[in-house]
Amino acid sequence: MPVPKVTFVGAGSAVFARQLITDILAVDGLDAGIFALVDIDATRLELAKKIAERLVELSGKRWKVEASTARLDVIAGTDYVINSIEVAGLQNVRRDYEIPLRYGVDQCIGDTIGPGGIFKALRTGPAWLEIVADIERVAPHAVVMNYTNPMSILTLAALKATDLQVVGLCHSVQGTSRQVAEYLDIPYEEMTWRCAGINHNAWFTTLNHYGEDLYPRLRERARNPEIYEQDPVRFEVMRRLGAFVTESSGHFSEYVPYFRKRPDLIQKYTRAGYLGESGFYANNWPRWRHANDELIASMLRGDAPIPRERGHEYGSFIVEAIEGGRPASIHGNVRNEGWIDNLPDGCVEVECDVDRGGIHPCHFGSLPEQLAALNRAHMAVHELIVEALLQRDRNKAKYALMLDPLTAAVCSLEEIDHLFEEMWSAERESLTAFD
Repeated sequence: MPVPKVTFVGAGSAVFARQLITDILAVDGLDAGIFALVDIDATRLELAKKIAERLVELSGKRWKVEASTARLDVIAGTDYVINSIEVAGLQNVRRDYEIPLRYGVDQCIGDTIGPGGIFKALRTGPAWLEIVADIERVAPHAVVMNYTNPMSILTLAALKATDLQVVGLCHSVQGTSRQVAEYLDIPYEEMTWRCAGINHNAWFTTLNHYGEDLYPRLRERARNPEIYEQDPVRFEVMRRLGAFVTESSGHFSEYVPYFRKRPDLIQKYTRAGYLGESGFYANNWPRWRHANDELIASMLRGDAPIPRERGHEYGSFIVEAIEGGRPASIHGNVRNEGWIDNLPDGCVEVECDVDRGGIHPCHFGSLPEQLAALNRAHMAVHELIVEALLQRDRNKAKYALMLDPLTAAVCSLEEIDHLFEEMWSAERESLTAFD
């Protein structure tokens, strides 16, 4: 009987690979299969292979692990592809932050939108499009799950360039819904909700507890400084625009023009760490990356425990539903084929049912107009960057930066032009696909 083959592209990043392998091994009845690991970094690939083999050994299941630096060696005939690639990140993460900062564009994370996110898309997109072209050629029936940011841009690019079944997966919906339950001090399983929009900008349009609207209670809780300080930007957005958003306060503050365009606003609304600290990602990500490699090495030495609990990432639930026939509900990033009535064609994040037949997005209806308008502004940026990638047109990437809400709130068109050219020149070695 055929067994499922799950291929991890960018497996050396190890964070998603280790957790998702753990999750898949925890699925009841899924006792055999193949984990195929791909990464161009042979050292990190070997580390990923060893922890995968150790996880299989601990599970007592009959999964095999194979690894290669050449993806065509392993993706042929695969059933699932999980993407977590990182392209030229280490050498450019500081440029993504420091160059925009000189123009007044202050980023906390800067990997999904804004100058940092746009240039990450320009670096990552060409490699990603080569990967999905290979998948379409040698594994056309594979379910492709993208975990790499910028989520909406890369997922939309793959959906436009291929006929593959591609879904972008994030943990912001399931993570935020649990945070909201904690803020409300109610059991998570007792809360019902609806959520839709775009990745990192999806909106909890309803929150209910046994038929009671929870928003009045959440607004009241937000008046408590101890609760407000845990999520100041998101509570401010909820108070002014009417709904709680899925992305963290720090990251979401980059998506809109309201919180980071002046020093006084940054001081008023942002806090340390993921709550909005300037340069938080650029200043910490290289260290986090090294620390994760060290953690895995310590697990293999027996100096640190190996977690085996199933997490909340959607990947394993997709595999379980398709392979085992146990239906699942996820929130996935898919092409908007009428799922949200008042958003255009593009990549949206909506509830999806998953069964043996695959992933089926659910019709949401219309978002409140003020929320849809914020989403549409970003979808225009996504569309221009995807066109830039598919057509190898740097001017369309520049137009996208000119439309970015935060950048446009801070800079003139002339300044954005100079900002783009300075970043392009600094990162030129990573943009060779546009030669």
